[in-house]
Amino acid sequence: MQENSRRKTMNRPTLVILAAGMGSRYGGLKQIDPVDEQGHKIIDFSIYDAKQAGFEKVVFIIKHAIYEDFKEMVGDPISKHMEVEYVFQELEDVPEGFVIPEDRVKPWGTTHALMCCKDVIDAPFMVINSDDYYGRDAYKVMYDFLTATASDESAYAMVAYELGKTLTEQGSVTRGVCNADDKGYLSHIVEQKNLIKTEGGAAYSDDGENFAPIDVLTPVSMNMWGFKKSVFDEFGKCLTDFFANKVKDNPLKSECLIPTEVDGLIKSGKATVKMLSSSDKWFGVTYKEDKPHVVAAIKELKDSGMYPEKLW
Repeated sequence: MQENSRRKTMNRPTLVILAAGMGSRYGGLKQIDPVDEQGHKIIDFSIYDAKQAGFEKVVFIIKHAIYEDFKEMVGDPISKHMEVEYVFQELEDVPEGFVIPEDRVKPWGTTHALMCCKDVIDAPFMVINSDDYYGRDAYKVMYDFLTATASDESAYAMVAYELGKTLTEQGSVTRGVCNADDKGYLSHIVEQKNLIKTEGGAAYSDDGENFAPIDVLTPVSMNMWGFKKSVFDEFGKCLTDFFANKVKDNPLKSECLIPTEVDGLIKSGKATVKMLSSSDKWFGVTYKEDKPHVVAAIKELKDSGMYPEKLW
């Protein structure tokens, strides 16, 4: 579904935003929850920063159920400045013959979500979460990477953040813990659940009960990726395997996640992933109690002159 655009984006990198999650831990539709007095959402600042970096097209991955509200509150204002498209992730989007487990509610993860936009992407593209503030520098370094490597279909990238700067006081989070080789390429990434802030730094747990310390400087993924169209062929194979062999391990909650599948592509030699870094600080809203901190941070950035009072 395509909105009118004031300009053609040619073959410039595209911004893809994962916005189908309802935010169960947050308790509502956090994608359209204002974070300043002008009614801007985190997603508005992300798109504003992306546009400043050079992106001219944005693809929203959402659910049909939120389309009208999302379009009115997010998409319509932005469509005056960027090309906008919508694609939809739904629980029912499964391979023919696959039976959806009884009582399954949530869709099938970020890899499944990304595959929903394969027919509307015709250029290198960047993927972000809708409820994370990444900082303007992150969009610039990713845009520069995507344009510089546009002809290399196997050259991917991610922007890493220091773990300690991505934790919340309100509870545990999940992060993609990263390792890089001496040339700055991602060699391994593990989706680690139950990461918490502690008095002395940070800790993790595999079972949710027994915690061990982890360095706060550990680089982690916040789902800011740079891909080429070739990734759809690879992720399509990953999804086929997921539905055929992995859903049964946890039929109500199992998900096909981008970090896990990227790790597999690296190990099989099908892709290289440059681990980029940003000078800006990440912040986001995982729990409702995080919102006051985000509101204060946005106000500070606006007061410093980083953003105008009204973005659009």
